[in-house]
Amino acid sequence: MLDKLAAIKERFEEVGQLIIQPDAMSDMSKYTKLSKEYKDLEKVVAVYDEYKLVMDNIKSSKEILDKEKDPDFREMAKAELDELRERETELEKDLKQMLIPKDPNDSKDCILEIRSGTGGDEAAIFAGDLFRMYERFCEKQGWNLTVLDLTFGSSGGYKEIISTVTGADVYGMLKYESGVHRVQRVPATETQGRVHTSAATVAVLPEMEEVDVNIDLNDVRKDTFCSSGPGGQSVNTTYSAVRLTHIPTGLVVTCQDQKSQIKNFEKALKVLRSRIYEIELAKHNEAVGAQRRSMVGSGDRSDKIRTYNYSQSRVTDHRINKTVYNLPDIMDGNIEEFISALRFAENAEKMKGGGMED
Repeated sequence: MLDKLAAIKERFEEVGQLIIQPDAMSDMSKYTKLSKEYKDLEKVVAVYDEYKLVMDNIKSSKEILDKEKDPDFREMAKAELDELRERETELEKDLKQMLIPKDPNDSKDCILEIRSGTGGDEAAIFAGDLFRMYERFCEKQGWNLTVLDLTFGSSGGYKEIISTVTGADVYGMLKYESGVHRVQRVPATETQGRVHTSAATVAVLPEMEEVDVNIDLNDVRKDTFCSSGPGGQSVNTTYSAVRLTHIPTGLVVTCQDQKSQIKNFEKALKVLRSRIYEIELAKHNEAVGAQRRSMVGSGDRSDKIRTYNYSQSRVTDHRINKTVYNLPDIMDGNIEEFISALRFAENAEKMKGGGMED
């Protein structure tokens, strides 16, 4: 582990020199990439430097215990040594976590797609509740959420709502939300007070750039139409909304949040890239014999990752068997507790599977 950390520090110092070179400062793309790498490495190096200092102090305390005869000094050295060893254990744990290979997409922005599943009108209403939950979570994180396209449910909520989320480490946090979310409650549309079970699917896709996924525009059919919903004078008067169809895969993406057709086209293309990336990634994983189970699944109520039970104020994440009894707080966007637990569980699995070299 120490050899790996020494190499990281060497790279950190190298990036520190590269970032101030004229060619880097004149190339914004290169400068941004180096700046991000520098910040990521800086976190590891700071812990590594403290770890080395603690190890040096442990060595000094041991030497004092070996040579010092005065009982008071020996007692002080022993107490300090106990504290240092405790800190050593904490720092080793932190460093092992930091050395676990990260998903290169974690730092990317993402596409957030929510669709109603089993349950009719109530599923669409629940999809709307989930969207508001994520909207509030994004606000608390200081992220920017922009709706690209939506289809309203007949009794409220959304049959489908697609958004982009931009900010720091967006995909790395929201990726754990992909899957089927199940709700158990008495719907507003229920006249006899019976509890219904409905579901909505959430898909979180890393937003891919042109360098990540190359799309031949000859394979894309572009259709334009008048945007619908609130939006001012341009609504239903100008052909600003864009629908892209990727002919080889049959994927269809619609964007109508901007008044400019060009901007809608650019945003729709980003969503299309992300969806194509997911398809290609699944093919790659299957080819190497490690295809993961679909994050979204079928949308059926039995295919669930999390259940929201309103009568018991209970939220259960079935992947880690974690249950909390503060549903209103969760629906207000306070989902960090689940995300942290899922991240911890994932890192534990990686460490168990040899994801980090000793």
